[in-house]
Amino acid sequence: MGLAAVLAVVTLGLAVTGRLALYINPDQAWFAVGMAVLALIGAVASFALPLGAEADHGHDHGDEHRHDHGDHEPHEGSAGFGTLPRSTGAAMGSAAAWVGGVAASTVAVAALVLPPATLSVELAMARDTGTAPLFAGADEVLLAAADTSTFGVGDWAAVFSSATSPDSFEGTRVVLTGFVAPADDGSLRLGRLVVTHCVIDAQPATVPVAGDQDALEAGAWVEVEGVVTTDAAGALVIQPRDITAVDAPDDPYEY
Repeated sequence: MGLAAVLAVVTLGLAVTGRLALYINPDQAWFAVGMAVLALIGAVASFALPLGAEADHGHDHGDEHRHDHGDHEPHEGSAGFGTLPRSTGAAMGSAAAWVGGVAASTVAVAALVLPPATLSVELAMARDTGTAPLFAGADEVLLAAADTSTFGVGDWAAVFSSATSPDSFEGTRVVLTGFVAPADDGSLRLGRLVVTHCVIDAQPATVPVAGDQDALEAGAWVEVEGVVTTDAAGALVIQPRDITAVDAPDDPYEY
């Protein structure tokens, strides 16, 4: 309960300081905060439990029914298949408790000591498979019914990979910020990590940018201003009008 309380306090602290979005989608923050509050309530309520009460298994059936389990000899065949000697089972249970306690303590201490951090660009590029992230685009995007002025890299990646009528998006002006994610053929792609629920499920999304990336460093953050157009093969691509180097944003994710 103490470790759960520590993690609950850390969660609430991140929410108050606006840094919880570094770990989970802001739309899911209410759930994390609610669970943290419940954990604190449970930790406080646990003090009402008398010390040692958790060891009482309700075996007190009255004096007339008391019996000493240790006085009985084991019946032949009573140690069924797969059972372990009591000493072995106790040792395994103790070892499991220690391992779990050390692991939980490590997580709690790390949460207290380590500053909040984001996933690296190197990790994002390592995860990149060249496919659009799941759940990034809504059906209305494919019908060209959405307001594209609010689209990020993840939204456009879904459009570029799934649009059935690319011509409907041609000529759309875009201003996108992301990191340089070079392709195997040397072409330029703009990338961003897209978070659905939390950073564990973060998926890289990339959109092609006309030209090559010879003058740009892989992993560098840039702002691309341009228009959506189609290449010779009829695929959507961003024709850049200006590419400006920028600092990495405080929140590098899209949601």
